[in-house]
Amino acid sequence: MTSHPTPPRSGAVERLMRHDRAIVLAGVSLIILVSAWYTIAGIGMNMTAAEMTRMAGPIGEPMQMGSAPQWDLQYATLIFLMWWVMMIAMMTPSAAPAVLLYTAIKRAGPEQAKAARFSFLFLAGYLVAWAVFSLIATGMQWGLESIGLSDGPMMTIRSKTFAGCILILAGAYQLSDLKTACLRHCQSPARFIADHHKPGAYGALRTGALHGVYCLGCCWALMALLFVGGIMNLYWIAGLAIYVALEKLLPNARWLPVATGLALIAVGLWVVLDAVLHIF
Repeated sequence: MTSHPTPPRSGAVERLMRHDRAIVLAGVSLIILVSAWYTIAGIGMNMTAAEMTRMAGPIGEPMQMGSAPQWDLQYATLIFLMWWVMMIAMMTPSAAPAVLLYTAIKRAGPEQAKAARFSFLFLAGYLVAWAVFSLIATGMQWGLESIGLSDGPMMTIRSKTFAGCILILAGAYQLSDLKTACLRHCQSPARFIADHHKPGAYGALRTGALHGVYCLGCCWALMALLFVGGIMNLYWIAGLAIYVALEKLLPNARWLPVATGLALIAVGLWVVLDAVLHIF
């Protein structure tokens, strides 16, 4: 009996490869949805983000919700995860165009068979940079609570003067040369990838991490505003995420960071002045 050779599977593989852009887009969308759900549900917290948002008070005047939680390794890990997953939900949408562009570039090169896998490594590197920020933010939150400048249960600044100073500093950073330089890289992902692309899995991870570093340099001061409005305040979370996307995706709107910086400085000065007038 004559045996017939197994038909080559190259056709099926090629068809799958043609859909790698859709696979990456679906994967990125799923990451955004899961991280957004985690953030809104307030996994592991005493209240959901929606409940904290409803109970949020004015800037610098948080509601008192009983004793502050005790910081230990388990609670610190929970807070770190809260920060990191929230950063994933906020920053991944604005990073999606760069990830999809990276997929297209890989698809056209010699590593096309691994385009989707390398794209997810690129995104993983990007999110590692925000994990570093989340670790620092967790330390800052613990420090502010330990010296009484932050309300533990509601996770907001309890000093109007300090909240105003954060607004002013964030506004000043919006006007800085470092902000402008980092934003330029974020607004031109094609040029960034062309300048920093490296082959292989490590190259994908490294390129994504470097892109995350530039994004971090662009947006860290804006993310610090969560301490002012409430770390789990959904209005501030959504507002900052939308604003960051506008900064990145509207490269011709060079006036936007400047206008935002001036507005933050003005609001910060008003908050500080209001705090001083209440003292007297």
